[in-house]
Amino acid sequence: MNEINAGPVLEFDNVDLTYHTREGETLAAKGLRFSVEKGEFIAVIGPSGCGKTTVLSMAAGLLKPTAGQVRVYGKPPERGAEYFGYMLQKDELFPWRTVEANIFLPLEIKKKNTPEMRARALALAEKYGLGDFLKHCPDQLSGGMRQRAALIRTLAAGPEILLLDEPFSALDYQTRLSVCDDVYSIIRSEKKTAILVTHDISEAISVADRVIVLSKRPAHVTASHKLGFGNLEPLRRRESPQFSGWFELLWKELNL
Repeated sequence: MNEINAGPVLEFDNVDLTYHTREGETLAAKGLRFSVEKGEFIAVIGPSGCGKTTVLSMAAGLLKPTAGQVRVYGKPPERGAEYFGYMLQKDELFPWRTVEANIFLPLEIKKKNTPEMRARALALAEKYGLGDFLKHCPDQLSGGMRQRAALIRTLAAGPEILLLDEPFSALDYQTRLSVCDDVYSIIRSEKKTAILVTHDISEAISVADRVIVLSKRPAHVTASHKLGFGNLEPLRRRESPQFSGWFELLWKELNL
């Protein structure tokens, strides 16, 4: 059904968002406008507190805009829709469940716990290096392997769009580089559309097809850059002569 729609996978069309609290109103986004095409890997960066995670929450239908429209496949997003997979800052693996049981969790929640779907999830785990660790508990894995398990869990139910909320921020620098490479290759191999929010400029450049820059609150798009690296892996991008130029430009735009 979604393949028929030739338009953008995700659209923010002149979106405003106002938070209402007992203390008053806070305008979080004003005139937010951008779109994401099928198969694109988008990185959203912006100053601390500008509302990057709020963008993901609106995309997933967890928050409704005060004005304007968010559209997924041309329609308002459905809360808990099967076309979304959400990957958080921490892996959030349940310590009392094995890696295999953690990976099966979305299938249980979405009532897709069939032999076919379990076999598909196990095939993903095997393909991406977790086959020998399925009977282990999360505390027996390294931080990088835990995050890889979290991504396989996210992919298990077959989402089309991945929402990545600073998924590497809890890792040490060396592990982040390795896991960033892993996550990038898995998302590319599985041909998913992905929206990453991050405060790390280098991270954004190393994985994205396009980087969207947000302003301070209230958030609006101040720039959008197609990077032109193609399918070059993150570690190779960091070695490219283009990398420092993009970093300098994005740094300036974040600090205007």
